[in-house]
Amino acid sequence: MRHPIFLGICAAGAFALSGCDEQGSSQVDRALSDINVVDESNLNDVMLNVADPDEAVSYFQRTLKDNPDRIDVQRGLAQSLIRAKRHTEAAAAWKRVTEHKDATDDDRVDFADALIRNGEWERADEVLDNIPPTFETFKRYRLEAMIADSNKEWKKADSFYETAIGLTTRPAGVMNNWGYSKLTRGDFAAAESLFSDAIRQDDKLFTAKNNLVLARGAQKKYSLPVMQTTQVERAQLLYTLGLSAIKQGDTNIGKGLLRDAIETHPQHFEAAVRSLRALENNVE
Repeated sequence: MRHPIFLGICAAGAFALSGCDEQGSSQVDRALSDINVVDESNLNDVMLNVADPDEAVSYFQRTLKDNPDRIDVQRGLAQSLIRAKRHTEAAAAWKRVTEHKDATDDDRVDFADALIRNGEWERADEVLDNIPPTFETFKRYRLEAMIADSNKEWKKADSFYETAIGLTTRPAGVMNNWGYSKLTRGDFAAAESLFSDAIRQDDKLFTAKNNLVLARGAQKKYSLPVMQTTQVERAQLLYTLGLSAIKQGDTNIGKGLLRDAIETHPQHFEAAVRSLRALENNVE
């Protein structure tokens, strides 16, 4: 029923027929263009956040061939390469992004991040130095702290870590990094405090739990602190603490902790069993 009505409307005047066709065609093209932009935007998001990283890389590489000047596609490729842990390619991709006329300071920070992941600390430092100091973001200060750490510039590192924590609502990862920095400097008490803070912020951060045990073991504190753990995590932490005790020369305590780890683990804990056997054989 709709077809005759539509035709009647378009044929109301012979003089207007061609104009109707041209206007309708233009409107349809614009509508389809809008739909394509929305669909592509959604697909880009899916590729960046859900898709297999290597599939996302292939998608953005294909898209970039047809749209070589689009900075959003260049960013998508660079981000996908980071997800795929193809760090050399990612650093090159982020460099191309920063050379685009529409590049931002955020892009330059992401370039520095890619360089650090690729082990190019000096280049990353140079990139960050060329970003105005007024550009203050969590990621920028986190990277600045990591670079200061690598240069053993402890005061600068502490200042950058503290600033970064104040710029995020999820500081657990930075607290863990800062704690590890303190651990490598031999400031075990400060490291223990920072790891504890990180766990309070995110009780699922196992790396911080393991680091906390290392910091306590370095102070000859051979008991696990009160914190939420799974049975497997508890066994692994006891194992870490046992190795720490052995390293400190407290062999008998270490052997006891290894036995506790083996008994605590819900399955066969091969690493702990092997360590305990090696220790007992050496003693014998």
